[in-house]
Amino acid sequence: MHYRLLFAGALMLSGCSQTLSTPVSTRTSASPEGTFACVKQQLAALGFKQSSIDVDARRINGTKIDLKSRRSDTQFRRLLDKLEVEVSAQADGQTGIEVRPHTFAEYTTQRGPTEVEEKASDEVTTASQQLLERCRG
Repeated sequence: MHYRLLFAGALMLSGCSQTLSTPVSTRTSASPEGTFACVKQQLAALGFKQSSIDVDARRINGTKIDLKSRRSDTQFRRLLDKLEVEVSAQADGQTGIEVRPHTFAEYTTQRGPTEVEEKASDEVTTASQQLLERCRG
């Protein structure tokens, strides 16, 4: 009986959770190395600054700072749009590209700068779609 109650509680909590960003992906016939080079180039073309890279695993992250957004909260600094991109070889000979768009609100707190994830903005969602279209090959 205790396990049923625990399972029902876990099911309710998972049903209440909110999805902040949805990954988008596509496949291409280009090589993984060529696709990864395209992703690196297009991140810069879309206005994202490379924040981390793992060449061996073909993963790259980019950040774009939105200084135009304003909020009435005195601790709010700015919005950060981030793209996490992973390029991988698939079993069928294709190359997969997966992009995860994120938006973070940066606040100045007593602990220092604090990022709080929000629902992905329209700008970062559009940028993720454009990146896929440009690197589809």
